[in-house]
Amino acid sequence: MLSYVLKRLLLMAPTLLGVLLITFAIIQFVPGGPVEQYLAEARAGAGQGTEGGGMSYRGSQGVDPKRIAEIKALYGFDKPAPERFAKMVGQFARFDLGRSFFQNKDVGQLIFEKLPVSISLGLWTFFISYLIAVPLGVAKAVRAGSRFDFVTTLLVLLGYAVPGFVLGVALLVIFGGQLQWFPLRGLTSSNWEQMTWGARIVDYLWHIAMPITAMVLGSFAVTAMLTKNAFLEEIRKQYVVTARAKGLGERQVLWKHVFRNALIPIITGFPAAFIGAFFTGALLIETLFSLDGLGLLSYESVIRRDYPVVLGTLYLFTLIGLVTKLISDLCYVWVDPRVKFD
Repeated sequence: MLSYVLKRLLLMAPTLLGVLLITFAIIQFVPGGPVEQYLAEARAGAGQGTEGGGMSYRGSQGVDPKRIAEIKALYGFDKPAPERFAKMVGQFARFDLGRSFFQNKDVGQLIFEKLPVSISLGLWTFFISYLIAVPLGVAKAVRAGSRFDFVTTLLVLLGYAVPGFVLGVALLVIFGGQLQWFPLRGLTSSNWEQMTWGARIVDYLWHIAMPITAMVLGSFAVTAMLTKNAFLEEIRKQYVVTARAKGLGERQVLWKHVFRNALIPIITGFPAAFIGAFFTGALLIETLFSLDGLGLLSYESVIRRDYPVVLGTLYLFTLIGLVTKLISDLCYVWVDPRVKFD
């Protein structure tokens, strides 16, 4: 087991390096980099230049080549691509994620500032999804083929088929616009600081109700069906027949014998689902409800060609994903000692 863990840890370095190298190489061929965007904004502003107070805005006459050279040096584009890549890898090895071109902040600080929104969306979506999906899957397995199973399957598949952002729009129009039961945007009210702790909790839950509903509806469908199929597979096995033949009650057979074995594929997926709830980024949901989280940060960074943010977040999320995958594999051994990685 120790040798397996060491091998996986050693493989993380070339994997990270490969992901960064491919992304960095693609970035070199993407038009409209930070320097080009700066020049485009300068030319766009030149058309609005005015004279007054003895000063004249002369942007319409073009950008001084020396200024262009200064901008390239500021962004680090005055150096060859291999040198810039090596410098970036060295910084990442020290967990220095760099500094945003356009927000003038450290990438780590930006991620830390956006985490509260992503934590709120991720935690609630993860726990509510599993709290609904696992009991529902067990109930469907026990009542397989019944009207309850048929109706819940239709509802689950319908919820899975409706995209979260479409449901979010419907919730905004009906409950936020027409009925005005819930706020349209933000995670808290503007007078959050003046509220008591009880009022803050109510206000927070009031704001997050619609975004979480939009995210949860489709996310628990796969887990519910996986739980049902896992239970059905275990119920048909010989050890269940033997347990029933010994006179054990149906509830005891289900929860004492079947439950642990059936939940192996679900429990082992906990680490990945838990971490993924934070870092996958519900971009459309965050945009719809004006929630400034990691998804919106990643999208805006790509659009604005803020390469330090793009590469810094990619490095961090890839590293977390690799560690989480290793933890998920180790969970197999924890849940089922029969599993060996030799």
